[in-house]
Amino acid sequence: MPIHLDDLDVVCEVEGLGSALVVACNMCAGASLAMKENKPFLQFFRSLLKSPPLERHIRRLRSELRERGVKTKRFKSGVIQQFFLCLWTSRERSRLRRCAKEYEAVIVLGCDSAIETVVDTVKGTGCKVVKGMEVAGIMNTKPKFHLPCDISFEESKIIPMCDQHCKQIREKSQQKEEDASDRDA
Repeated sequence: MPIHLDDLDVVCEVEGLGSALVVACNMCAGASLAMKENKPFLQFFRSLLKSPPLERHIRRLRSELRERGVKTKRFKSGVIQQFFLCLWTSRERSRLRRCAKEYEAVIVLGCDSAIETVVDTVKGTGCKVVKGMEVAGIMNTKPKFHLPCDISFEESKIIPMCDQHCKQIREKSQQKEEDASDRDA
């Protein structure tokens, strides 16, 4: 299943800049927002291969940034590439690099791998890369098909990833050690 992402408030990080390009991974970002909003992930006859929850999120983000004087544009990738930003071809990355040169920031709506793809791609352009979402875990869900060809999720859960789980265990362990030290002192 896709990586589950939580959206971040990026307006503060971009405020004061003149322009920002929004780059999104339709698969993980779209699936995460669909699960969060309990809305269909895809509606083939209404929006073909776009995720309506992701499209709404991008429209809201662009609107908020416009209100603060930031010019925005959404980078539109190829039909197949739009689903997995982390698997973009050299050609698609070159397109992004050319487009990003016209902006002060690139907002990435995707996982850490998507962010790394963008960081590597825009290196040397002077573009600030802004993390628009953060990894919360892996989605465990059942896809459900509805007429007229909508895909949504049911019985969804977020499974923590080992690194996050391990970090929480380390933090609890450190807290216990600190508590023990405080008692001994």
